[in-house]
Amino acid sequence: MNLGVVIPCYRQERFLPRTLAALEHALKDRSWSGALVLADPGGSGALPELSPHWTVVRAGSDRPLTPGAARNAGLARCAPPWVLFVDADVEVNASWLERALHEAASADAGLAGLWARLEEWFTDGPGERPGAPDLYRIGDAPRECDYLATLALYRTEALRATGAYDARLRSEEDFELGLRLRTAGFRLRSTGGLAGRHWSAPRPSFGEIGRRWRSGLCFGQGQVLRLYLGRAGLGSHLRRQAHYLAMLAVWLAAPLAWAAGGAKGLAFWSLVPLGLLLLMTLRKRSARLAVHSLLTWSVNAAGLVVGFVRGAERVPALPGESPC
Repeated sequence: MNLGVVIPCYRQERFLPRTLAALEHALKDRSWSGALVLADPGGSGALPELSPHWTVVRAGSDRPLTPGAARNAGLARCAPPWVLFVDADVEVNASWLERALHEAASADAGLAGLWARLEEWFTDGPGERPGAPDLYRIGDAPRECDYLATLALYRTEALRATGAYDARLRSEEDFELGLRLRTAGFRLRSTGGLAGRHWSAPRPSFGEIGRRWRSGLCFGQGQVLRLYLGRAGLGSHLRRQAHYLAMLAVWLAAPLAWAAGGAKGLAFWSLVPLGLLLLMTLRKRSARLAVHSLLTWSVNAAGLVVGFVRGAERVPALPGESPC
């Protein structure tokens, strides 16, 4: 079966050699073509040497492409019936890919996509160490799924029939696409087993929270809620953002507590975040991780508001391409 491969790259050039080597090894006996989308015009890292399988697509504006726009730009270069989306910091497991492609080749037209468990791995200087064994908490058993995230194997026809990724979203594009696919009657599955490894700097980190704000990734939660106002599926998105909406309610209650009871009211309100901090400290067995969790929820809650007020991004023009 012929295959298309899309890699969106946002200044992750340091992980690309590992990503590309794993793909070249896994696909050495297959017919395939790939699109490497340089989605951030500010990226300055040198690209590794690329094989003739690859086409390079560069961002056509002075702003980074949204995740959906970057993947759509790669998809536009892919004619095969199935396309594999791999982030630039993901190392694919060759045995999983072989199994997934075999399942895809024999699947009925209702199956739109496949994925499986990702391990999290960290690089810290010369050292490497494992993180979460199941990054998206999907388990090892084959099962139906609500959505796919990288790495994801999609049926090209299903993507084009449903409009592919929503390029207007700064994040939440994977879940939103999954919702549309399922609404259209398609199925998404985990094959079970280990699909690959996701590489990054050590997490959780406070620096990652700032990066997500600066890049606008935490605005997507509000953007998607605004897009779905009055539409079927709004409830699914609201449930997905429950943590952030609850945190937003906590912070919005502070001025109400002050208005109702002055300093005493505010002191009573402060028991809520302090109680949350204590609960998370006990749960995570770390005051630092508890603070990180509450700060993450708070920043994402603020991002939700910003994204909702600003609305969706302007859809960028399709980037041009240059041969490898």
